[in-house]
Amino acid sequence: MYETISLDCDDRGVARLTLNRPEKHNALSAAMIAELTEAAGRLGRDPAVRAIVLTGAGESFCAGGDLGWMREQMAADGATRAKEATKLAMMLNALNTCPKPVIGRVQGNAFGGGVGMASVSDVAIAADGARFGLTETKLGLIPATIGPYVLARMGEAMARRVFMSARLFGAPEAVTLGLVARTVPAADLDAAVEAEVAPYLSCAPGAVAEAKALARRLGPRIDEAVIAETIQALVLRWESAEAVEGIGAFFEKRPPAWKS
Repeated sequence: MYETISLDCDDRGVARLTLNRPEKHNALSAAMIAELTEAAGRLGRDPAVRAIVLTGAGESFCAGGDLGWMREQMAADGATRAKEATKLAMMLNALNTCPKPVIGRVQGNAFGGGVGMASVSDVAIAADGARFGLTETKLGLIPATIGPYVLARMGEAMARRVFMSARLFGAPEAVTLGLVARTVPAADLDAAVEAEVAPYLSCAPGAVAEAKALARRLGPRIDEAVIAETIQALVLRWESAEAVEGIGAFFEKRPPAWKS
């Protein structure tokens, strides 16, 4: 049914939602964005599903937005750019507001949108060797649509350590920043994720859903106005000269003009 993700559910009601473009390090393409949105809605509505494990196939969790997809938006008309940015924002919102608990299983690299995917998880567990980075500014872009979720997870003070610099950081610092709950050796990652999943199987599913919704309402505001602001910010960045230069330099395998 799916081309860029895989989805299976065991007899306990634990669903495994896997980003499945390992050859592209699970970069978020237009197709993957659409499939993740559909899957989040389907899982949220399914009474048999008790918890969701969100992970990536292969070496990486998620390398961020597919640069080919981004390049297409920069060449598109304004209406198309806004439409595609909205799809990305709505995918993140669908995962963030899914009434089922979402446990992020992070291995390898989580860059850009990958940090966003960890942030919309209710809890994320990382392998010791995982690497993270909000790498958008190296390309002349900004972490726009993922921004509200990153700020909600880390808090402003922590987020500002990594939000603008594009520097990479390891799993221990991701714990300090509040992005992930803990790190474990790669061989123990599945067991650690299972330890997060297991308590939910003893909880009333409706109560879990309502408690999650309450936590979201009491937390930092991420409403339609905030999401619309992030969409507009992303569209404006796609239209910028810096984005043209940054994405162009990437594909041409040369340093961008601003790199000293």
